[in-house]
Amino acid sequence: MNRTASAFLLVAVLTGLLVALGFALQIKGYGFGSLGNERLDGLAGAATFLPLAALYAFTAMLVTILPIRAAAMVHANGTTPIYLTAVVLFATIVGMQITRMAFGNAGALWALVDWQFVFAAGIVMAHLSLDALRRNVLLRTLAFIGFAAATLACLYWTFRF
Repeated sequence: MNRTASAFLLVAVLTGLLVALGFALQIKGYGFGSLGNERLDGLAGAATFLPLAALYAFTAMLVTILPIRAAAMVHANGTTPIYLTAVVLFATIVGMQITRMAFGNAGALWALVDWQFVFAAGIVMAHLSLDALRRNVLLRTLAFIGFAAATLACLYWTFRF
């Protein structure tokens, strides 16, 4: 949890500084300040968490059902990078919106009130509890069923919108 919070805060602060630099360049009249901020807007949006949550749920489903060596490989090369990607994307969004609020956009934080950010919180909570879900057979089976349902639901919502 400590590594997650420190990575989140570091990325949010660095993104905030980058967006502030973009706004400063934009105020001075340079066009690439607004170009950089528009690219960050396009990269980090709430809609990116739906397919990311589907991928995470699928890899977590594999971790719960595979034998220990294969599960360790999937965990190290599948679930952890997707989890860190979700943390970095959410920190980027938060850093951008806080910087926009600091530069005079009073309604910037309302962008964080989107129902699709629930998937980012779901990825973080699932990753922090994934080790406990592998401890006994009943929890492993229930986690497998839950992650399979989450994968299908996320894929449904991804292709629906």
